[in-house]
Amino acid sequence: MKLVIAIGGNALLRRGEVLSAANQLANIRLAAQQLARVAAAHTELVLTHGNGPQVGLLAEQANAYPLDVLGAQTEGMIGYLLEQELSNRLPPARLVSTLVTRVEVAADDPAFDHPTKPIGPVYSRAQLNALAAAKDWPLIEDGAGWRRAVASPQPLRVLGLDAIRHLLEHGVVVIACGGGGIPVCRQPGQAGLYGIEAVIDKDLCSAMLATELAADCLIIATDVAGVSVDWGLPSQHMLNAATPQQLAQHHFAAGSMAPKVAAACAFVNATGRRAVIGPLDQIEAMLVGHAGTQIRATLA
Repeated sequence: MKLVIAIGGNALLRRGEVLSAANQLANIRLAAQQLARVAAAHTELVLTHGNGPQVGLLAEQANAYPLDVLGAQTEGMIGYLLEQELSNRLPPARLVSTLVTRVEVAADDPAFDHPTKPIGPVYSRAQLNALAAAKDWPLIEDGAGWRRAVASPQPLRVLGLDAIRHLLEHGVVVIACGGGGIPVCRQPGQAGLYGIEAVIDKDLCSAMLATELAADCLIIATDVAGVSVDWGLPSQHMLNAATPQQLAQHHFAAGSMAPKVAAACAFVNATGRRAVIGPLDQIEAMLVGHAGTQIRATLA
């Protein structure tokens, strides 16, 4: 069985937690316990991960560096921690490899004019006023607070796909497309590529990668129990199972659940195979159909 498991950046640094290295490592260790058991049972496993909290925090601390460079930095940081914790739990012969992955986007993507991707910490109203005076950032509501919003263009192509396939064929657990990958564009009239200021949605990139790899299942592990409809209303409830057609009848928040649902549905529609959205601490249960929202082409 070939699996792609996408781990949310907000699941690795949870909402309300201090954005610290210790908290991130604790959440990665929680995930690694399950992922090691999944890797032992399945010969082909690709892990992707988000980087919203991490890249936003680095952007506060390193104003001289653009988002594509900070995205590469978070790919290395989170990938290293996942690789080490998995390697500590797997037999020595089972290799784990982290790839710093570039992903092509279009320089004229409309997303550059409408930032929707929340990154960094959640700010209170009091912090918001001070931030507005110090930074020229677009801000969007996220739960009870606000976060910086950046452009999130559509991923077009994963560069290095052949390297990922080669590693999988040789039994290596691959960590790739971290943070949705490093966004790069084509030079007009030239063959070269250049980095661009953006953060690609890791779920949309993961769905594209899973489709290209002909994965049997896409799991999107996040910080909620599953997909809920009628959010914030008395009728709010979580869906245990749904089809893409059923999910298309509901509205989901941009920058959070909407891209997860879009990614899962895109994979199911393209392949006819299953996708699951659910909590980081129940990856194994999601895989066997006992947790999260199971999304299938048809419901028997």
